[in-house]
Amino acid sequence: MIASCLCYLLLPVARLFRVLSDAFFACRKNALLAKSSSSQVEENFAMAPQVLDQEECEGLLQQWQEEGSSHVCSTLSQGPLTDKALAQSSLALLMDNPGEQDATSEDKGSSRQLSDLQAAENLEEPSPEVLGEEPLPEAEDPVWAAVPMQTGPQYTDCAVLPMGSLAAEQWEEDPAVIAWRIAPEPMPEAEAPTWSFDSLGQLQLPPVEIPYHEILWREWEDFSTQLDAQGLEAGDGPQFQFTLMSYNILAQDLMQQSSELYLHCHPDILNWNYRFANLIQEFQHWDPDILCLQEVQENHYWEQLEPSLRMMGFTCFYKRRTGCKTDGCAVCYKPTRFRLLCASPVEYFRPGLELLNRDNVGLVLLLQPLVPEGLGRVSVAPLCVANTHVLYNPRRGDVKLAQMAILLAEVDKVARLSDGSHCPIILCGDLNSVPNSPLYNFIRDGELQYHGMPAWKVSGQEDFSHQLYQRKLQAPLWPSALGITDCCQYVTFCHPKRSERRKYSRDFLLRFRFCSIACQRPAGLVLVEGVTDTKPEQPAGWAEPVLEEDPPEPEPAFPRAVGTVQHCLRLTSVYTHFLPQHGCPEVTTMPLGVGTTVDYIFFSAESCENGHRTGRGPCPDGTLKLLGRLSLLSEQILWAANGLPNPFCSSDHLCLLASFGMEVTGP
Repeated sequence: MIASCLCYLLLPVARLFRVLSDAFFACRKNALLAKSSSSQVEENFAMAPQVLDQEECEGLLQQWQEEGSSHVCSTLSQGPLTDKALAQSSLALLMDNPGEQDATSEDKGSSRQLSDLQAAENLEEPSPEVLGEEPLPEAEDPVWAAVPMQTGPQYTDCAVLPMGSLAAEQWEEDPAVIAWRIAPEPMPEAEAPTWSFDSLGQLQLPPVEIPYHEILWREWEDFSTQLDAQGLEAGDGPQFQFTLMSYNILAQDLMQQSSELYLHCHPDILNWNYRFANLIQEFQHWDPDILCLQEVQENHYWEQLEPSLRMMGFTCFYKRRTGCKTDGCAVCYKPTRFRLLCASPVEYFRPGLELLNRDNVGLVLLLQPLVPEGLGRVSVAPLCVANTHVLYNPRRGDVKLAQMAILLAEVDKVARLSDGSHCPIILCGDLNSVPNSPLYNFIRDGELQYHGMPAWKVSGQEDFSHQLYQRKLQAPLWPSALGITDCCQYVTFCHPKRSERRKYSRDFLLRFRFCSIACQRPAGLVLVEGVTDTKPEQPAGWAEPVLEEDPPEPEPAFPRAVGTVQHCLRLTSVYTHFLPQHGCPEVTTMPLGVGTTVDYIFFSAESCENGHRTGRGPCPDGTLKLLGRLSLLSEQILWAANGLPNPFCSSDHLCLLASFGMEVTGP
């Protein structure tokens, strides 16, 4: 009878012991996880006790009966409060974990074991001696920290752990991309952690943060030693070499007006003082001989940029946009390398013309290269440098084409020599057109048939073909009152100069002596006897003189084709707009996270016959030799640097830099 009662009382105790033992082993395993590797944990817990079934409980009960009832009775004699608490806890555990249920999964079992521990927190915890285990040292509480997950495809299943202590570091990340892990113990910097994989050797832990100058590293591509079409080296003859940079530096006012484009940037890197210091450092690093800037804010130019560039040895010219705009274009050159011949600002705004009602501007300079005295009496042709920033609106390609025609007409006037040819030309700036667009092809090829073309298609920035109404270009694109032909030349330069004057001889003047107008008495003439009181009599047989009319105006020197615009400046691009080593296009800017090319450097490089290219060989007369260029970047690389601007590049455009050579001729 006593034995049956003891069995009835010990059955819930056995089940309670089962739950407590499982929870104990789970806590021990979690504690060892923080200090041991995965292999050690698996070895230590390979023999961990599993969930006890009904037979194991009965065997355990029988073992305790054999050991004697004295130990059990001493346990039961601790008092009525202990018996009551034990009975209530046993009943609750029996309801939560009935013996007929199977063991749950590992994750659910761990959470259940922790809740069971909380339910039995008033019970005495079994000592390690009862469980047959050696006492464990008290484990320190593990330190938990937020660890950002690596998003690269090669580390999709791994969390990149930063070096050093993580507890003090603040992570301002989206909770969706944060993984919580036990922070590793600090290790010396010399012992970088590695991951070991079969047949893969040691995999070094990826760095936490790559410096921006390494992500945005740009190579210098040198062409000075390449062979030309004749197999000769480019540097055989004496050359005047110089470098030119074109850079849209992002006006502060425009950035604040379009702040939604820069939400990805930290406010500190958008501060003008921070950006100005970065820009000046970039100018000093590349040290160009000619600097063409766009989006130069007027007050920043006069207060900071111009004084700083003057201290760096530049002479600067600036043209602000018309209207109420606060930015413009600037061209700076080093007077130690060039001498200014003329400067011509260009305004695209024309009152009364809807096509030209925008405030964009350009700047054209004619520079004379200064040859070192050691070369003797040699000469170099002048250099024409044009800088502009055309309209952005992707829908108004007609406006962009008209603005480019005005700039090309001004370049044609400034760069034209006395014999009718052109000196070397460099045209650069932000053209707000993508490569191989109609506007780009017009600058490069010298001809464009625009009649009937949708206006948005001229620049190729966006595709509006899905819209029902589309503005189309009609011929003529601009009125004749603009004074520019379809060959992008001013009308006055299309007419031959009249070298001879009209000669007024005595016989020619006597022909008008007795003309009808001369015989009429002027009104208000004072009557003087013998002087003004007589009327000249026309001799007999006098014939009225026939006034010779001026000959008709000659036709323009270049024929004007309806719906076609042309120019004869023979320009080509410094960049190829493709990165063969990466297999992707070059980009110069990233509006709204989409990389594209809108900045260019065009230069005189190739011969032209009948409007078509004759080859890739350089032309010595009126052309430039490309000696090198600063490589551009891909969209993926700029994404890795959080786009533009960033702490390293303080504009939303990349700078363009190229080196040129000009032929030096003898006396």
